[in-house]
Amino acid sequence: MSKAIWWSIVILGLGLFALTLYYALPKLQPEPAAQRPAPAAARPPASVEPQIRYPVAQQPPEKPLPALDASDSTMTNALDELLSDKTLIEFFRLQDFIRGVVATVDNLPRQKLALRLMPVKPAGGKFLATGKGGSLAIGADNAARYAPYLRLANAVDSGKLVALYVHFYPLFQQAYQELGYPKGYFNDRLVEVIDHLLTAPEVPAPVKLVQPKVFYLFADPEMEARSAGQKILMRIGNENAARVKTKLRDIRGELTRQAPKR
Repeated sequence: MSKAIWWSIVILGLGLFALTLYYALPKLQPEPAAQRPAPAAARPPASVEPQIRYPVAQQPPEKPLPALDASDSTMTNALDELLSDKTLIEFFRLQDFIRGVVATVDNLPRQKLALRLMPVKPAGGKFLATGKGGSLAIGADNAARYAPYLRLANAVDSGKLVALYVHFYPLFQQAYQELGYPKGYFNDRLVEVIDHLLTAPEVPAPVKLVQPKVFYLFADPEMEARSAGQKILMRIGNENAARVKTKLRDIRGELTRQAPKR
C-alpha cells in the first residue's frame, strides 16, 4: 500500500473518534476556554505506575516516523495526493492534527470539549430545532446534516485503520503524555473512551430542548448532565448513533486484539 494511502487512512480513520462524534456540537453549547484538561480524578497518582491493559504490539517501522511537531505537512501532502482540495478543505483541520485527535478522545467523557482543538470541521448548515417554549425539540430533519460524515467514517476499513494506528502509535502516545499523562497509555484511554460512548442511551423522539440564553440544552436534566461525547450521540439521532456505535465496536475489537492473550 502506498504511503499516501496509508497516511490518508490514518487521518480519516483516527479522526473517526472525533469525527463521528463532533459534528453535532456547534450551536448547541459554548466553547470553553482553551486549556489542557486535568487528569481524571479517578486515575492513580502520577507516582503510581499504571498497569497497561491493552498494549500495542508494534513492529519497528522501516523508516523513522516524522517528529510529532513536523507531522502536519506529511499528513497534508498525503491528503492532497488522494483527496480533492474541496474535500480537504471541507472536512479537516490539519494543524497539530495528532494532538487534536488525542485531546478530543481524552475529553469526550468529560463535560466540555474545546472546539478549536478538534481535528475536523463541523457539519454545514444550521442546527435544526422545531417548536417554541415547552415544545422546543430537535428537528426531525437535523439528523440528515451528518450523513456525509457517516459515509466518510464508514468507508474506512477498521482493520486497516487499526493497523495504521499501531504503525504510528508512538506519535499518539507522545501527544498523550504531553497532554498531562506522563505515565499514561493512550491505547488504554482510547478503549476506555469507546466503552464510555457505547453506553450512551437511545433517546425517544422528539428530543426536547430548552434555550435559556443563546445555546440549546437538553430539557431533561439527566440527559444534560451526561458527558460531552454521550450528548453528541444523543443529539445526532438514534439511527445515526447506532451506526456510529457499530463502527466503534468494530474498532474496539481491532484495538483489543493488540493485547496478548492471558
